[in-house]
Amino acid sequence: MIQNIIVLALGILFSIGLGVSQMTNPNKVISFLDLTGNWDPSLAFVMVGGILTYLIGFKWIYPKFTKPALSFRFHIPTSLKIDSKLIIGSAIFGIGWGLSGFCPGPGITSIASGHLEAIYFFFSMALGVVIFHWFHEEYTEIDDG
Repeated sequence: MIQNIIVLALGILFSIGLGVSQMTNPNKVISFLDLTGNWDPSLAFVMVGGILTYLIGFKWIYPKFTKPALSFRFHIPTSLKIDSKLIIGSAIFGIGWGLSGFCPGPGITSIASGHLEAIYFFFSMALGVVIFHWFHEEYTEIDDG
């Protein structure tokens, strides 16, 4: 029970961070992606902050622990393979992000705003996940150790 409360609190904190950084504002995101027009570089600071946080965690904190506080093991990808699935999936993600101004985390957070664009995005994303799992059943099981 305490684990679920901590996870909920961290999710709320993450959502607040998305709102403060304006990642939930599709116009802000699209302006960041518009390199030839009205480019707004401010979201680069959000990305750099995320990269630095990851770097600190992965390089200095991760090696000192055998397991995370709220799980049985760390979930670190082991494959270094760059294949067509990765490239096509990345392209679909980028196209969707560029067209809608939402990526999954901010898109889900934006549902609370009540804007139809966020709701359309969420249901489109959910439909994409369902379609993917219809064609790739090997990805439906998650091993939590």
